[in-house]
Amino acid sequence: MTGQLSALTDALLRVSDRYAELFDIRRDDDWFILKLQEEQGELTAEVLRATGRGRLKGASGDDVRTALEDETADVLAMLLLFARHNGVDLDAALQRKWLSYLPPQG
Repeated sequence: MTGQLSALTDALLRVSDRYAELFDIRRDDDWFILKLQEEQGELTAEVLRATGRGRLKGASGDDVRTALEDETADVLAMLLLFARHNGVDLDAALQRKWLSYLPPQG
């Protein structure tokens, strides 16, 4: 990864390092994919609450919106950390898989 994604991932990794040290977590290959799945499940729960298909548990509309945003951030952060851990060049993959369909600029 290069550029903005790499810089963001560097910062996220520093936070993840602190979290792992604080809670004595061994982040192995399984941990990264399982943690990504956990965060996806939490995001799904918030989508259900935001769309009236989950229990609010006393949360206000603003609380639900904030939780949805926070869980979205968690999924993105874990995806970036998963990619870094597995040597995935997201810049190259995004260019190949998505951005190659854009017309050339110029």
